[in-house]
Amino acid sequence: MGVAEKIRAARDSSIASIHHAGGCNPARFPLFVARIPAGFPSPADDYVDRGLDLNEFLVRHPAATFFVRVSGDSMTGAGIYSGDVLVVDRAETARDRSVIIAALNGELTVKRFVREGGRVYLASENPAYEPLEVTGETGFEIWGVVVHVIHSFR
Repeated sequence: MGVAEKIRAARDSSIASIHHAGGCNPARFPLFVARIPAGFPSPADDYVDRGLDLNEFLVRHPAATFFVRVSGDSMTGAGIYSGDVLVVDRAETARDRSVIIAALNGELTVKRFVREGGRVYLASENPAYEPLEVTGETGFEIWGVVVHVIHSFR
């Protein structure tokens, strides 16, 4: 498979929309002090600690953060599904195994950034899709590192 075909095949999890995080108004929601166990149930506490501003919780660098909506199924193994909203921080540095938003020949995609043996790959988290090696022929740019995934159970 040539570079162009590999890039077309890599579009399995593309970006459906982009939204900038800067300038968001605070929206506070109740935050309960008690942690909820994922194992056995415990007595409920009614004590509300303080308000939780989701912007404060999800966004570390407002001027460098944006939100994208995912389209496709290539990242399901990483807990990223079609329709999810990703919080992307351009101020973070991509490290080996980071989930990133990348521009491949002008098209945005979400993939795992992998360095192996001096080579760079963009890997899907779905065995149906092959990793894409980034070469000098590939128009490639990292747009940011995915720091949070927001998805609904409905």
